[in-house]
Amino acid sequence: MTDLAIVKNIAKLQERIRNASQNYGRDPGAITLLAVAKTKPAEAVREAAGAGVTHIGENYLQEALDKIASLEDLALTWHFIGPLQSNKTRPVAEHFDWVHSVDRLKIARRLSEQRPAALPPLNLCLQVNISGEDSKAGVSPDELPALAAAVAGLPGIRLRGLMAIPAPSDDHDEQRAPFAALRTALEALQPEFPDLDTLSMGMSGDLEAAIAEGATMIRIGTDVFGPR
Repeated sequence: MTDLAIVKNIAKLQERIRNASQNYGRDPGAITLLAVAKTKPAEAVREAAGAGVTHIGENYLQEALDKIASLEDLALTWHFIGPLQSNKTRPVAEHFDWVHSVDRLKIARRLSEQRPAALPPLNLCLQVNISGEDSKAGVSPDELPALAAAVAGLPGIRLRGLMAIPAPSDDHDEQRAPFAALRTALEALQPEFPDLDTLSMGMSGDLEAAIAEGATMIRIGTDVFGPR
């Protein structure tokens, strides 16, 4: 894929974000485009950065670490968004700025303990299984308040918000329903946890519905970098 194609893709996405924001009374500046670069080379990330994208999402740890090292000359914010096993937490704690996929206290504790003291607190989102799918990771909505309370008290990390990957749907109203449920869950937590300001939700096929329901980060891969 040429750099021009990535630039054009990003411009199209930014237009979609602006249009959706206008339609639903949102400030487009309050919505971060998180470019998901899994399986894509460092040079593709460099091209995206040249087009103004500074938030990069990664699912695969070793691949991500290689890219972080080769792109250290760029001012990028790195987000780990994939499943996180307890034996992989140390390099995530040491090299990433955000983790979106925390759904167990054990993982949060390890990230807290392993975050280097010289670095700013690691930003965390709790992954919520908002559609109740057996195949999906995430804490249940019923268990969310207790997990949030336990995580929020840990040193070295900062609980910032919630993330979800709802069941896929092509219907706009059906797409909005789980996003609305996640927003409601965040609003219920905010009086006790005022740092909560992030809703990581929405991908290429449903970003308009996510923006309608308050998304502050949308995670886009193929529509930035092309097919995998």
